[in-house]
Amino acid sequence: MFLADNIGNNTSLNSIGNTLVSGKMLEGRMKQGKPANQTIAAYVCALLESYMFYEIKRFDVKGKEELLTLGKYYIVDIGLRNYLLGYRDVDTGHIIENIVYFELLRRGYDVAVGKVGNKEIDFIATRDGEKIYYQVTEDMTSEETRARELAPLKMVKDNYEKVIIVMNTNSTASEEGIRIVRLIDFLLESVQR
Repeated sequence: MFLADNIGNNTSLNSIGNTLVSGKMLEGRMKQGKPANQTIAAYVCALLESYMFYEIKRFDVKGKEELLTLGKYYIVDIGLRNYLLGYRDVDTGHIIENIVYFELLRRGYDVAVGKVGNKEIDFIATRDGEKIYYQVTEDMTSEETRARELAPLKMVKDNYEKVIIVMNTNSTASEEGIRIVRLIDFLLESVQR
């Protein structure tokens, strides 16, 4: 339930253990205290091996290395999330991110989360020497959100394509070479080819 509730969030095994304790989800068991990270890792590994969840690693864009901390998890089917947590009309941004992640996998990309400075790029999709940077957001109508979503992509100084996928937008024009695409258009791209 923790992983389903935190799709798209940076997650550590330690944070899972802390939530289990603070949420009083471990009451009534023989051993008191926080479960060992190895125990939590075994359960998370079982969920990954069952293909209920997928883990995505973080990649430092400037240092060009994989980071070993704070991966993200995505659930294979939002319907399973709704079953586990009940349907909630909140957190649409992370649900959209979950959808885009699996669409990129379906298209054959290797996908990582990007880190550039202290900012995060939602996805770096690579395939056959091709690389595309993606930001995913529910809405870009406010100037504050627009600036936040554009900032990490502007920090990347290579010439690979940069795209913002947005569910609600009143403009799909490019900005400083960064393409802005509606979610529905992104999902229909491969169908139209």
